[in-house]
Amino acid sequence: MFGALGRLVSRHPWYVIGTWVVLAVVVVLTAPALTSTQDQSEFLPDHYESIKAANLQEEAFPAATTPGALLVFERKDGAELTKADAADVATIAKKLGPELGKKTFAPQVATAGPTGKPPAAGDPIAVGFVGLADDATGFDTQSMDDAKAMRESIEPLVEGTDLEVKTTGAAAQSLDSQESTESTMAIVGIATVVLIVVLLAIIFRSVIICLMPIVVVTVVSLIATGLIGAANEAFDLKADSSIQVILIVVLYGIGTDYILFFLFRYRERLRQGEETRPSVVHALERAGEAIASAGGAVIVAFLALLLSSLSIFRSIGPALAIAVAVTLVAALTLVPAVVTVLGRSLFWPSKNWRKEPDSARFGRVGHALGRRPGVFAAASGLVLAALAVFGLQFNPSFDFNSSLPEGVESTEALNTFQEHFAAGAADPVPVLVTTKDGSPLDKSAATDIADALKDATGVARVNEPEFSQDRTTAKVEVILDHDPVSDAALNDVKGPIRTAVHDAAPDGTSAYVGGTPSIFADLQKAMARDYSVVFPVAALVIMLILALLLRSLVAPWYLMAAVGLGFGATLGATVIVFQHIQGEPGLIFMLPIYIYLFVTALGTDYNILMVARLREEAREGREPREAAAEAVRHAGPTIAAAGVILAGTFASLMLGGNSLIVSMGFALSFGIFVAAFVMAMFFTPALTALIGHAAWWPGHGDEKKAD
Repeated sequence: MFGALGRLVSRHPWYVIGTWVVLAVVVVLTAPALTSTQDQSEFLPDHYESIKAANLQEEAFPAATTPGALLVFERKDGAELTKADAADVATIAKKLGPELGKKTFAPQVATAGPTGKPPAAGDPIAVGFVGLADDATGFDTQSMDDAKAMRESIEPLVEGTDLEVKTTGAAAQSLDSQESTESTMAIVGIATVVLIVVLLAIIFRSVIICLMPIVVVTVVSLIATGLIGAANEAFDLKADSSIQVILIVVLYGIGTDYILFFLFRYRERLRQGEETRPSVVHALERAGEAIASAGGAVIVAFLALLLSSLSIFRSIGPALAIAVAVTLVAALTLVPAVVTVLGRSLFWPSKNWRKEPDSARFGRVGHALGRRPGVFAAASGLVLAALAVFGLQFNPSFDFNSSLPEGVESTEALNTFQEHFAAGAADPVPVLVTTKDGSPLDKSAATDIADALKDATGVARVNEPEFSQDRTTAKVEVILDHDPVSDAALNDVKGPIRTAVHDAAPDGTSAYVGGTPSIFADLQKAMARDYSVVFPVAALVIMLILALLLRSLVAPWYLMAAVGLGFGATLGATVIVFQHIQGEPGLIFMLPIYIYLFVTALGTDYNILMVARLREEAREGREPREAAAEAVRHAGPTIAAAGVILAGTFASLMLGGNSLIVSMGFALSFGIFVAAFVMAMFFTPALTALIGHAAWWPGHGDEKKAD
C-alpha cells in the first residue's frame, strides 16, 4: 500500500504539491477564524449544580447585574483619599457611564469605599463596580475588546487628578490572559522555529532541510487551523485559549518528527546507490507504516477526548486530531513529493549524507543491550517506577488567576482590592432556592438558608435575601473569605457551604450554589469522571492499533505498560520540580490529561518506530537479542533526533511566563524525553529481547520471510 503510494507521489510530485497549495488557499479564504473562550462555565454540562444555579438565576433574576469589571482607584502618592479625590472618583464614574455603551458593560458605574459606602476622605482606596450587560459573559471576545476600550476611556478621565486607576474583574482578567497567550504564542513560535532549524542544521548540515519543515508545517498549519475553526463553528465547540499555543508545538514538533522518520530511511537508501524516485518509494514503503500507525495512535488518543464530559476537552481533542491528521497526510504525500522534486540537492551544501555513519555510540548501546537485556529493562523500569511514586502526590489546582504573569494590570488591581475588601467581594457567590412545584416560596426558607450560611466555614458576609417577581425563587449572595478563583474558596464551596445550603433547604424546594468556585468544584468532579473513562478507552484503542501493526497480542501489553510507566514518571517529575522544589501548592487540574494524551500518543510513536525496526531486523534472520541490538543501532539516531526536537519544542512553552504553560511545557518535554531516551531506546527493546519470539505471538511477525 505505502509502496504504491510512494510510486504515485514520486511520478506526479508537482500535482501533489499544487493540490496542497490550492487547498491551503481555499481553506484560508473560506474557513472561519479559530476563536477561544475564557469562560470555564461554558465547558460544563447542564446537570452540574453550578450550571443549574446559573440558569435559574438568569431565569428568575433577568435584571440582576453581575460584576464584569472593577475599577480600583488610589492616590498616586499612596496616601489616603482626600475629599477632592472622593469627588473626582464620583465624577469619573459618572463620565465613564456613557463611555460604556458597549455590548458587554451596563452603563451605570457604582462606587464604594472599604466600608461599602460611597468613597470619602480617609479611605485608602475606592472601587468602581461595572456591571455586565444582558447576555454578556465577561469572558468572550467582545468582553475582552470592550475591556481594552474601557481602559483607554479611563485614561483621559483621570488626567489632572491625583488618582490612578487599574481594572480587574472577569473581562479585564480575560483580556490580560488573552494578551499573555498571544505573547506566549509569539515566544513559543520563534523559539520552536529556531530550535528546529538549529537541530536540523546539526543533524543534516543542509540549508534546504532546515527550511523544509518550516515551509511544510506552515502550509499544514493554514489548512489545519481553518478546518479546526470550521469544525468548531459547525459543532459549536468551545476552544480553550491555550489551544493555539499547543497547536504551534504539536504541528511543528510532530510534523518535524514524521519528516525525520521519512528522511532517515530515504537517506539510508540513497547511500546504497539507489536513485531518487526508487529511494522515495523505498522510504515510504518502510517508514510509511510506522508513520501512519504512529499518527493513527495520536489521532485516536486525541479523539478519545470526545468522551469527556467537559467541552474544553471535547473541542481540544478534535482540534488536535485534525491537526495531526493533516500533518500525517502531508508526511505521506507532500513531503515525498517535495523530496522527489529536490532530489539529492535536498542535502545541499553538505556531502556527508553519502557516507554511512558508524553510529558508534548507538552501536555500543545496542550491543550492550543485546548482551544484557535484563539489566537494561530492570534499570530503566526502576527509574520510571521511582519517579512514578511521586505522581501519587499530585495536587490539582483550579486557581486560573495564578496562571497570569506577575505584573499585569488585573492582578495588581485585584491584589490592591483584596488588601482592603473581603477577598470574595469582587465576585459574590449566589445561592438560589426555588420551589419545585412553582408555588410562592415561604420567606423563612430563604432566611433559614441565609442563617445557615453565616455559620459556614469560608463565609465572610451574607447579604439579605432577594426574591424574584413571582416569589418562587430567592437569591442569597455570599461574600467569601478567600479569592473566589482560589483553591481555598473551591474547597469551602464544595464542602461546608454546599452542605449548609442543602441541609437548610426545606422540603419541596431545590437549592443550588452558583458562582465561580462552584463551577470549579464541578470541574473537579467532571475531571475525576473523565480520568476514569478517557484514559482506559484511549489505551485500549491504541493497543488495538499496535496489535494490528505488529500482528501480535503480546507486544501491545508491555508496550502500553511502558507508556503507563512513562506517564507516571512524567507526572512524578513535574510534582518534584513544581510542588516540592518550587513550593507550588498544586498544579493545574488539566495537566494529567495533557500528559497522558501526549506521552501516551507521542511516546507510542517512538515505541512503534523502534519495534517496527526490530521486527524488520528479525525478519532478516537475526535472533531476538541481536535484532534488538541492530534496531537500537539503526533506529536509535532517528528516535534521538526526533525526541530532542519534539522535547525541545515542548520545552519552548516554558519561555511563555504563564505558570500553566510553564508547567505544561516542562511536563510534556520531560515526558517526550523519557519516551524517546528511556522507553523506546532501552525499556522496549530490552523487554522484547527478553520475551523473545513469544513477543510476536500469535502472528510470528519476526520470522524470516521466504526468498
